Amino acid sequence: MKTVLAAAAVALFAGATGETVIHADNVKNETYDRVMKTDRMNWGVKGDTKLMGLMNIKSGKLEGFDVDMAKEVTKRINPDAKVEYTQITSGTRVPMLLNGNIDAIIATMSVTPDRQKVVDFSDPYFDAGQSIMVKSSSKYHNVKELNTPKARVLAVQGSTSIDEIKDFAPKAKVVGLQDYATALTALKAGQGDALTTDNGILYGMVAGSKNLEVRGGTFTNEPYGVAMQKKNPKLVKAVNKAIKDIKSDGTYAKMVQKWFGNIKGMDWKELAK
Repeated sequence: MKTVLAAAAVALFAGATGETVIHADNVKNETYDRVMKTDRMNWGVKGDTKLMGLMNIKSGKLEGFDVDMAKEVTKRINPDAKVEYTQITSGTRVPMLLNGNIDAIIATMSVTPDRQKVVDFSDPYFDAGQSIMVKSSSKYHNVKELNTPKARVLAVQGSTSIDEIKDFAPKAKVVGLQDYATALTALKAGQGDALTTDNGILYGMVAGSKNLEVRGGTFTNEPYGVAMQKKNPKLVKAVNKAIKDIKSDGTYAKMVQKWFGNIKGMDWKELAK
């Protein structure tokens, strides 16, 4: 019966988000116990999202705010645990979690009711909001102006951005691509009028660029949370305590300044509160 219920929940999630899911683990607290016993914690992080999770080609290491958060959270859960990272995408992160390939996800993942039916989330660790990015020469300045059949908006499959942009600009043609690197390349090549996702991700894309701009502010509230398999209340509690401690002891503010302090148009001090 448990297997049937889990499969039903997974099917519901996959239909709602477009993410392909195989199965879920229903053993209570298994992930937490394994982390404490093996002194290892494997995190699913992005590898194509500058500032949040990006593969440094020179060093061969993943870098970004999410990567640093994973390290800090792990240290507070089990000081002896080795932090491991597995590169994921918006479309593969939940399947890999439910298949047991990773212990937790920290990968610009917004907390939504549909996702909460299949995975458990921590308290929010990053306040994001969806926005749009365009070429500096673009005639579009906000999401309302994109609400026309002539507008072609790029987004990434498996993210909430596709559903949200359809609500705010229902007349626009929305194109879902595999990952952010592909979407960014498509925008630069003129294959779309705008790229939409969370502002934290977009600011990473425009960092150092003279030809791209984030415009119009945010039009949704997209708090990021750490995603974990259900039936792991000890892990959820431990992650929440870690996030609270990271914020209260000043570590959070230092990480925010490190990754967002020099990004034009982003108020890192407001984010660090």
